[in-house]
Amino acid sequence: MAQEEQNNRKEKSELHPRNKHRSRYNFKQLIGASKELKRFVFKNEHNDDSIDFADQSAVKALNRALLKHFYDIPQWDIPKDYLCPPIPGRADYIHYVADLLGSSNKGKLPKGNRIKILDIGVGANCIYPIIGHQEYGWTFVGSEIDPLSVESAKRIIDANKALQGAIEIRQQASKMGIFRGVVGRNERFDAVVCNPPFHSSLKEAEQGTRQKWRNLGGNEKEVKHVLNFGGNKAELWCPGGERAFVEQMIIQSAQIANQCLWFTSLVSKSANLKNIYNALIKANAFEVTTVQMSQGQKTSRFVAWTFQDEAAQAEWVKGWKPEPKTEKPKVENKVV
Repeated sequence: MAQEEQNNRKEKSELHPRNKHRSRYNFKQLIGASKELKRFVFKNEHNDDSIDFADQSAVKALNRALLKHFYDIPQWDIPKDYLCPPIPGRADYIHYVADLLGSSNKGKLPKGNRIKILDIGVGANCIYPIIGHQEYGWTFVGSEIDPLSVESAKRIIDANKALQGAIEIRQQASKMGIFRGVVGRNERFDAVVCNPPFHSSLKEAEQGTRQKWRNLGGNEKEVKHVLNFGGNKAELWCPGGERAFVEQMIIQSAQIANQCLWFTSLVSKSANLKNIYNALIKANAFEVTTVQMSQGQKTSRFVAWTFQDEAAQAEWVKGWKPEPKTEKPKVENKVV
């Protein structure tokens, strides 16, 4: 039985306490939100409702239902063979980033459109801005190097009234640019989120896709037809893989040290942490923290760093307070 199916059968207590996906998928409820999911649901060997997690169309239908039911997003789609993200894990990242911002705010979680987040590599799915805005009311800028992903993310925003005016998508024109060409000279962000390309080459990405397909129970004869399952080239790999990407991200973050409170990036391979920590020391980061996350047997983490000391953080969060309401002066109408 596939690992995703095993996870589906038990309470996901390892997820963040505020994560809406800690319980098993209620397929009856989800089908009520999105009827297209019904044709993909079947009874597994334990007589539980499930889907074939190796079927990209089924996973996409599940995501649509989850987004509609839990996040009030009625319209969501991605181009064929683009990354179809597991929503519970993506939600965890957002909730832990909220905790991180709260750590600079005496434990109080910041909400509302005064909080501005930058998503590096927003992807065709636009998933982090969707969850972050719908859960906390934050505004987002999503950067993306792939033109088709830019178009897809913009279509999602345009199709959902709740997202309009809250998320901006920017094209990254430079292959070497992460913040350069995206962040304005006087622009400030409260946090950066990033899911960096995992693999270091197309060959490695294809091998990873093959292994993922086998783990999901895919037929060996079908492997050659699904080498892009779960992400296109720009989403899956870059020269040097995630370590090189995050190290470059750290270097460029130091160049805009006072324009962001917390920089964060997912790090899939724990073996890369040592080099990432060394890069942060060289960049003179004031504070570094690693947040562990897990979903089923899969463990993940993100590394967060800031160049702001305690006093600067305290000053920064003052900007999160809403503007005080000023009462209009009363005008007395005197009858002469």
